[in-house]
Amino acid sequence: MQLWYNFRVYPTPGQQVSLARAFGCARVVYNDALAAREAARVNGLQYVSDSELSQALTAAKKDPGREWLGEVSAVVLQQALADLNTAYRNFFASITGKRKGGRVGRPRFRSRKDNRQAIRFTKNARFAVTAGGKLRLPKIGDVSVRWSRELPSAPSSVTVIKDAVGRYFASFVVVTDDRPLPSVDSEVGIDLGLATFAVLSDGKVIESPKFLRRAERRLRKAQQSLSRKEKGSSNRAKARVRVAKAHAKVADTRRDWAHKHSTQIIRENQTVFVEDLCVKGLARTRLAKSVHDAGWGMFTRMLEEKAHRYGRHFAKVDRFLPSSQLCSECGAIDGPKPLSVREWTCACGTTHDRDANAAKNILAAGRAERSNACGGAVSLPA
Repeated sequence: MQLWYNFRVYPTPGQQVSLARAFGCARVVYNDALAAREAARVNGLQYVSDSELSQALTAAKKDPGREWLGEVSAVVLQQALADLNTAYRNFFASITGKRKGGRVGRPRFRSRKDNRQAIRFTKNARFAVTAGGKLRLPKIGDVSVRWSRELPSAPSSVTVIKDAVGRYFASFVVVTDDRPLPSVDSEVGIDLGLATFAVLSDGKVIESPKFLRRAERRLRKAQQSLSRKEKGSSNRAKARVRVAKAHAKVADTRRDWAHKHSTQIIRENQTVFVEDLCVKGLARTRLAKSVHDAGWGMFTRMLEEKAHRYGRHFAKVDRFLPSSQLCSECGAIDGPKPLSVREWTCACGTTHDRDANAAKNILAAGRAERSNACGGAVSLPA
């Protein structure tokens, strides 16, 4: 399977200039190719093929107005054309219904004012990791890397990214074999929420960290300071970086927290079931900020990816399952309840914690779906 390994890199001032030049050249090539295809569409001409765009790029390097394109690696420019081709493929697949997920819009022009820039080097660029642990990039030089772990195999490509804070990262694509963990007997259902991040069917409770809520005061002050700065001034640029740093700290902390907890759940359980929540729909309600702060989508995606990598089973149960209304003991449906009701007593006399009961029902539904898929006749209690 393919994995991405990200490491922080520290280019020298001269290398930062070279990277900025490469970012700019890749952006110009992308925009030129997009303009050519859009012009052909507006004028009713034949679709401009990838080979024609590549030939146009070769001719542009000889043009006195574009000769500076030759100052960067040719692979970077070719990958910019590949990115445009991928964007168009995703767009056409989306409008024809062949692509799952949300609708993908038409490719848009890249802006030089975008605070996030990226370029990609493939094996054709002959990038390498030196014996001293530096990343050697063509026409840029040997860039210092902070290695947090070893690469499991030789990378097939590396993407150099500059984020909104001004940090540089190298993202390596490597191919690794699956590493199944020793089998365990435990299975778990997970009920995700806002008051508590997750309640597991085995009784474990993961408290909600609320990273954004805890950082709101610092973010508010930084954003107020930014709004008072004159547009185009140096002070506004500095204030923008302070805001970006505050948001990056929240995002980094949330991601690290999700990685640790998802890894622990996958290591301790052979099978994991979660509810298939409609996060986009919930993010349009009055709970939008709390839903985004929770990061349910990122957490479930990590669970799924790690389950596949480590030989575990992961599945989502139907989002319309009345997990909070169904008694996990007798199977009776008690009816809908407002979110303020955290405990309820069933007619059979069992008192349930709302979230713990929902987690048990998610586990039962997941087991039923898995057994039915394998040819069994297991179903939820009537």
